[in-house]
Amino acid sequence: MLKGDRLIFNVTGYIIIGIIASLCVLPILLVISGSFTAESVIIKHGYSLIPKEFSLEAYKVLMKAPMNMIRGYGVTIGITVVGTSIALFLTSMTAYVLQKKEFKYRNYFSFFFFFTTLFNGGLVPWYILMVQYLGMKNNYLALIVPYVFNVFFIIIMRSFINEIPEEISESAKLDGANHFQIFTLLIVPIAKPAMATIGMFIALNYWNEWYNTMLFISDTKMYTLQYFLYKNLNSMNFAAAAVAQSGIPLPQMPSNAFKLVMTVVATGPIVILYPFVQRYFVKGITIGAVKG
Repeated sequence: MLKGDRLIFNVTGYIIIGIIASLCVLPILLVISGSFTAESVIIKHGYSLIPKEFSLEAYKVLMKAPMNMIRGYGVTIGITVVGTSIALFLTSMTAYVLQKKEFKYRNYFSFFFFFTTLFNGGLVPWYILMVQYLGMKNNYLALIVPYVFNVFFIIIMRSFINEIPEEISESAKLDGANHFQIFTLLIVPIAKPAMATIGMFIALNYWNEWYNTMLFISDTKMYTLQYFLYKNLNSMNFAAAAVAQSGIPLPQMPSNAFKLVMTVVATGPIVILYPFVQRYFVKGITIGAVKG
């Protein structure tokens, strides 16, 4: 390829990538702008990239109980850090064992794990198990344990570890290392791209947790951030419906703007964290997906 042709190709590629990147950023800007827009303007004109009437009303509604939101952040950050650490450690250890050919039961365990993705006992038996037998009512373990094992993540991690040359483990065995030492000292450092990628997905599961909170948590001090926002939005919608039925003229509830405020509050930390692990994503997924 000639130098001039290469220059044209690079410029064209950068322009196309720039346009695609701009299209990806636009929804984020629209959400942020809408969260600062007056409710009456949203109802009349819809959403826009630049607020036609700047308003902090939706944020004021959210900040009427700041300690509850801060507590929700604390609970969510806590279960995300603890849950991700445990889940990532168990996922990678399980994947390491399942790809070992000398483990003669690995096919049986692989089938058992896969079988659980096809069938489940249903919501009622699961609730009875968690509450009556495991005692996880108003217990943080109810928010951590259900996401500890994910078969899809185990399969990805197993495929990645399977790409690591077996000679590395064999040489460590000759030096007297056991499997746990091989895993922690050799496999984990090599598998960092896959662990970072899977860790991000696990962390997103914990960060977006609200369903198990609804089922197993009744103590308001233990609400996660997502469930706290969900409860606030439901309360606002209920109040707006009651006002509409009563016919009494009251200030308009900023329900549409509040939905965007929820998005900003809930996704802000993830958007900030993502660039630090994004460089691992392509390598972690593609290498782990070469073989089954």
